Amino acid sequence: MGNKEVVKLIDVNKRYYLSNSVYVDALIDVSVSIREGEIVIIMGPSGSGKTTLMNIMGTLDKPTSGRVIIDGIDITDADEDYLSKFRLEKLGFVFQQYNLVSQLTALENVMLPMLLTGKYTKDEAREKARLLLDLVGVADYMNNKPTQLSGGQQQRVAIARALANGPSFIIMDEPTGSIDLASSFLVLDLIRLLNRSIGVTFVVATHNMEVASIGSRIIYLRGGRVMQESDLAKIKEEFSKLRVDQSVVIKSYLRILDIEERRLRRLGEDTREIERKRSLMSSTMVD
Repeated sequence: MGNKEVVKLIDVNKRYYLSNSVYVDALIDVSVSIREGEIVIIMGPSGSGKTTLMNIMGTLDKPTSGRVIIDGIDITDADEDYLSKFRLEKLGFVFQQYNLVSQLTALENVMLPMLLTGKYTKDEAREKARLLLDLVGVADYMNNKPTQLSGGQQQRVAIARALANGPSFIIMDEPTGSIDLASSFLVLDLIRLLNRSIGVTFVVATHNMEVASIGSRIIYLRGGRVMQESDLAKIKEEFSKLRVDQSVVIKSYLRILDIEERRLRRLGEDTREIERKRSLMSSTMVD
């Protein structure tokens, strides 16, 4: 786990007005720090403020007061034009209902965020998208549209799409809420392996204890306030066996790094981050 803070909320409050005199305090004095390489679980009962907290971390909503710092940038007062570009380049999203574009194939869904940045050629985006789909185990369905995929397959396509632009962290809202138990285990294994092997940071909102068991820590909300972290050591021990082939994930991602290195060299940009990721994966293989 790195020391870099990818999310920092400072005394964040969020108040929703139902009328001039009636309001609801969804978040109260919330201060949260999430570091690179963590899997942070957001838990709490309905109405606790989970969705509001996730929306503020994802720059989809603004606090009433307090500061929001993402990847070292204070975006609290940024306008929507800036935030739209910021979300595309810095954040990844995986929703309970997948939110894939129904008219596009799985491959095209993963290509789309890369092409929207203007930083990838169509060939680069296509090649990287294929490898990302291979990494999450659905490469055989790359030409299928969402209606031709199971719920579990759609969610893995959504994870590939979230990874497309190398986000600082990925926000997941009930990622197993709409899929069957077997598919849930595969998705959870994939999250854990992406975190362990590649260093992807996840922030996951859930009611599900199996999902919570993969977290490095839990932020528990009640009544809009952050409560004491929960101890899930016993569940983690029971859910410790990997079901996803680590070598397949690492092999696919090393090929993705090759694409990224070629692209960065073509653009005349720094490739040191690529070497850092290769080194991280090499140490994982040794472990």
